[in-house]
Amino acid sequence: MTVLDRRSLNRATLARQQLLERHGPDEIVARLGGLQAQEPREPYTGLWSRVADFDPAPTSAALHDRTLVRTVLIRRTVHLVTAADCLAFRGLCQPMITQRTWGARRAELPGVDPGVLADAVRPWFAETPRTGGEVARLVADRFPGAGHAALADAAISVIPLVQVPPRGTWDGSGPARLTTVDAWLGSDPDPEPDAAALVLRYLRAFGPAASADLRAWCGLTGLPAVVARLRPQLRTFRDERGRELLDVADTPLPDPDTPAPPRFLPAFDNVVLGFDDRSRIIDDAHRGLSITGARFVLVDGRVAATWTISGDDLAVHPLRPFTRAEADAVGVEGERLRGFLTGGASGTGGSTTIGGSVDRPPRARGQRRQPGR
Repeated sequence: MTVLDRRSLNRATLARQQLLERHGPDEIVARLGGLQAQEPREPYTGLWSRVADFDPAPTSAALHDRTLVRTVLIRRTVHLVTAADCLAFRGLCQPMITQRTWGARRAELPGVDPGVLADAVRPWFAETPRTGGEVARLVADRFPGAGHAALADAAISVIPLVQVPPRGTWDGSGPARLTTVDAWLGSDPDPEPDAAALVLRYLRAFGPAASADLRAWCGLTGLPAVVARLRPQLRTFRDERGRELLDVADTPLPDPDTPAPPRFLPAFDNVVLGFDDRSRIIDDAHRGLSITGARFVLVDGRVAATWTISGDDLAVHPLRPFTRAEADAVGVEGERLRGFLTGGASGTGGSTTIGGSVDRPPRARGQRRQPGR
C-alpha cells in the first residue's frame, strides 16, 4: 500500500481546499463542506484566501436570498453552508448536537427533557426570528429549575434552526436571531439523511484522511459501517504513522514539490480543524492555538505564524524565523489582505508588519563585512 508522507498530504489538502491556487467562486462553499462561522466575518477571509478577486457582496446576498445559511452543524458549531447542505445534513447532525448540549449543560437543566423543550420552543422560533435568550424567557415558566443561559443554549440546539441576516453579512451586524429551517427554507431537513454523502463530501474536501480524522471533523459516531459500505469505491493509502487513509478515486494528489504560496487563514479555518491528526498542516507544538481562535499564516503550506488586525494595521507574529524571501512574500500577501479587510485602506496610513526575527543567508567564508553594513 502506498505511503503518503506529511508533505504529500499537505499538498493534497491544500489543493482540495483551494489554497494552492485561487479559483473562481462557483460552488466553493459546497466544495469545502461549509466554513466554520461562529465568528461572523471570519468566513470572508477564508473565501478571500481561496477565490481569485473575491468580492464579499455575493456571499452576503446569498444569505439574504437564502441560498447560503448559517446553522449549527458539524461539531455542534455554527457553519456557513449551502441551503441544500443544510437540508441534507442537519438531520444527520441533530442527535449529536442535542447530545453535546446536554453533555455540557446537564447540571443546569434539571428535569428538562429535550423532546419537551423542542415542542415548547419550536412555535416561538417559527413565528419570527428570535434569540435563544428571548425564547428561553418565553418558556422559562415551564422549566423552573433551569438556568437561563443553559436554557437559551438548549433552546437553540434541540431543533433545526438558522441564523438570519444581518448576522453574518459582510457589512451588517446584529445579534444571533434564529428561525426554523422550515420557516426559512420552506422545508424541514431530510428525515432520512445520507451519511455516505457526508463521508464522500469530507474526503473530497480533506482527503486522503483516516477514519479518526473524519470523526473529528464531523463529531458523528456510527460511521464505520458507512465507510465499510463505501470501500469498493474508495482508494486507500497509509501515512507515516501506519494509519489507513481513505480517499475517493477522482480527486487530485499533487506533486509534493508543488509550490505553496503564503495564505492567511481566519479563526477556526477548515484546513486546520478538519483532522484528528493535524500534523499535515500544523506542528504539534502549536496545535493548541487552533482552538483559541488564533488566525494562522501558512508558509510553504504549513502554519508558520499568527496574525492580528487592529484598525488599519495588520501584524504578523511568526512562530519560527522567516527567510528574507518568506518575509517578503508574507508581507505582500498581508498587505493585500489588509486592503481587503479595511476597505481598500492600503497606502492610507495603515501598515503590515512582521515581528520576530528574519534569517539572513550566511556570508561566504572569507567574505568581509562591507563598511556601513
